[in-house]
Amino acid sequence: MTSATSLFSPIEADLCLLVENLKQLVGAKHPILYAAAEHLFGARGKRLRPAIVLLISRATMPEQDITSKHRRLAEITEMIHTASLVHDDVVDESELRRGVPTVHSSFGNRVAVLAGDFLFAQSSWYLANLDNLTVVKLLSEVIMDLAEGEIQQGLNRFDTDLSIEAYLEKSYYKTASLIANSSKSAGLLSGVSAEMADNLYHYGRDLGLAFQIVDDILDFTGSIDSLGKPAGSDLKSGNLTAPVLYALEEKPYLEVLIEREFAQQGDLEQAIALVKDGHGIERSRELAAKHAQSAAQFISVLPPSESRQVLIELTDYVLSRLH
Repeated sequence: MTSATSLFSPIEADLCLLVENLKQLVGAKHPILYAAAEHLFGARGKRLRPAIVLLISRATMPEQDITSKHRRLAEITEMIHTASLVHDDVVDESELRRGVPTVHSSFGNRVAVLAGDFLFAQSSWYLANLDNLTVVKLLSEVIMDLAEGEIQQGLNRFDTDLSIEAYLEKSYYKTASLIANSSKSAGLLSGVSAEMADNLYHYGRDLGLAFQIVDDILDFTGSIDSLGKPAGSDLKSGNLTAPVLYALEEKPYLEVLIEREFAQQGDLEQAIALVKDGHGIERSRELAAKHAQSAAQFISVLPPSESRQVLIELTDYVLSRLH
């Protein structure tokens, strides 16, 4: 399996610069925010979202270097993503993320909520300073989508009537919207045509959905070491994902376990076993592959370049995380 680090080697210098800039942008105002920034923007993490922005920037500017606005867009994208993670961890009461203590478990809920708010506010300020109204609208919509996705997830806890369509809509809000709209924005900053900008949006949308579906499969098939959290965490909290929704169609008793919210001893373990025993994981793999293949088609319309090739390979990388 190709690692994200080796895949992103053509933009390694860009990503190093991004991390240093983020620490300075976020941490300059206050020591506790600097400590949180060091914690958030340290060495861990794949930097998938800003990497996509940088790759699309380079792929759509093949004859010249990317601009400071492209770089700032990548930083804004990572700020928005990180702010959403900080708030998600508070809402979900998660002690660990990628095996590392979360901001709220290290600094307390108050600092975590304020750090998330500060990141959203700061990303909005830097966004306005790009002086591109279309890009401002696209990324502002993402911030609304993230909140909408979190609300939908909260309202639909333990809801066994949830449809795959509703699950994909929530997944778009929570994961794919940021990748889709930042991909389109990178192209717009390069001056691409409206048609090309739409292709970039659909690339990000399908890649984001594939990524989220794979994450949801790994919640059942991954190890604690690789997940950084116990397997079945989403199911335990009542977040019903593609493998569960498909499994519900063939395992009626699963509905009983979910609707009583795993109140009895052994309920959760039995539910996880039922999901693994059916075709839910296999059907979820097929759904992820469909979206990954669609993403590859949308990005292949770009002129050939090393960056375009990485963007195509990224669609395979997303699926390879399952092996």
